[in-house]
Amino acid sequence: KVLEAIKVGLEPEGVGISSDGKWVYVTNESTHSITVIDAATRALVDSILVSVRPRVIKFSPDSSRAYVTTEVGGNLHVIDTATRKEIKKLSLREQDEKLVGIAVSPDGKRVYVATGSGNSVKAVDTETWEVLATIPVGRRVWGIALTGDGKKLFTCDGVSNTVSVIDTAALKRIKQIESKGGPWGIVIDD
Repeated sequence: KVLEAIKVGLEPEGVGISSDGKWVYVTNESTHSITVIDAATRALVDSILVSVRPRVIKFSPDSSRAYVTTEVGGNLHVIDTATRKEIKKLSLREQDEKLVGIAVSPDGKRVYVATGSGNSVKAVDTETWEVLATIPVGRRVWGIALTGDGKKLFTCDGVSNTVSVIDTAALKRIKQIESKGGPWGIVIDD
């Protein structure tokens, strides 16, 4: 049953729960914002403006940072969860890329970002903010997920009807698995 309805911004799209379970962040596409909710009290505690059309939120393993992609803005926003302030805005868009999926390595040292129609995944160093690699995958990569040990990254390539497998040490695609129905999301339970 529905326990409570919480008003957020217009066109809520993505929901992220901090690793420590204290915060729920919601992306609001039409208001270009992130709603911050206290998970224990379910109280709305803040709203953070970001660039155009925020989509996905993932947290660092220690919950100190939230990473947000903006599909139209083409940015990766980094939010300090203690202050709820943006500490970095990294422009990642090249040509017609539309940033969507995010995965954070288990040690928090890398963030992987799916580029949608860019047909690639970008590996970003979270200390230097350098793009370490742009890894080609199938067409229209959307959802991505890491194995628990962080050694492999799986991507959903919707238009190609494939799932790509990336070796994160080599930063290269090592396999492509046929799929059906335009895969767009993936969960790894290992």
